[in-house]
Amino acid sequence: MDFLWQDFTHAPFWLAALKIIFVNVILSGDNAVVIAMACLTLPPKQRLWGMVLGAGVAVLLRVIFTLVIAQAMAYPFLKLVGGALLFYVATKLVTEDADGDDDGVEGAQTLWRAVRIVAIADIVMSLDNVIAIAATAEIAAAQVDAIHAGSIKTTLIIFGLATSVPLIVAGSAILMALLERFRVLVWGGGALLGWVAGDVMVSDPALVGWFSESVLHQLHVWGGPVGGLIVMALGYLIVSRHRKLKLDEILAGVALVIWIIVDRISERLIGSADAEALKIWGVRGALVVVLIIVYAICRNVWHIEEQEA
Repeated sequence: MDFLWQDFTHAPFWLAALKIIFVNVILSGDNAVVIAMACLTLPPKQRLWGMVLGAGVAVLLRVIFTLVIAQAMAYPFLKLVGGALLFYVATKLVTEDADGDDDGVEGAQTLWRAVRIVAIADIVMSLDNVIAIAATAEIAAAQVDAIHAGSIKTTLIIFGLATSVPLIVAGSAILMALLERFRVLVWGGGALLGWVAGDVMVSDPALVGWFSESVLHQLHVWGGPVGGLIVMALGYLIVSRHRKLKLDEILAGVALVIWIIVDRISERLIGSADAEALKIWGVRGALVVVLIIVYAICRNVWHIEEQEA
């Protein structure tokens, strides 16, 4: 194991580790959303533990998937089942306060329930992410030490993912503060998880033998948007049975519909080639800014009407 120590003290190893950390942080945006939403209903004293344990579970599962079962994605029906689980998680998160009653749930039970939610969601979302992480580690390991690339790859994956925990926790803390203040973001996060679930399900290998290429293409185009709409629809249905929908919740659904319309139009007009991807994301970024402005105006008008009443 002397070679590990030698490589550990050289700059190429740290550059490779930084690549793994960067890739994991970029791919952990969904995980930060899940952790923040799952910990939102915890008592303030337990939120830090919820974020730390949630991030730890997310990283541990990602290490296991990357090292052991990255090839599991090739198995038919796995993504269909995983997507269905993620739909369940997303719907539970957006309807957490449907009855407005959080009493009767002990803190410890709530904490571990939050960790379970993070674990289930991360199992599904990590299936796609591990390929990028494993590929990055494999290329970087060969550059660091071609002779011992296998051992270096394993070390880089464990080290890089483990050191990402503080960054994921920090991102979750920021998101949770925003989610607590702006309820619309909770529904936006649920729609995002539904979008991911739809994308995961339509990429299942089992579908290849069921549909033609043209139908599969349409499934890939519309899987994510339809997944987001399903979560919103189920959330509205469940919440409306307990109480009247709030303005933030309605605005979240409107924002999702506008996002889908603009997203589809932008891809049709600009094209979906890789060279044009930056333009498409530019349109999406502008859309986010517009939606935020509209949301702020609607909230302001709503509060003025409430005060006058």
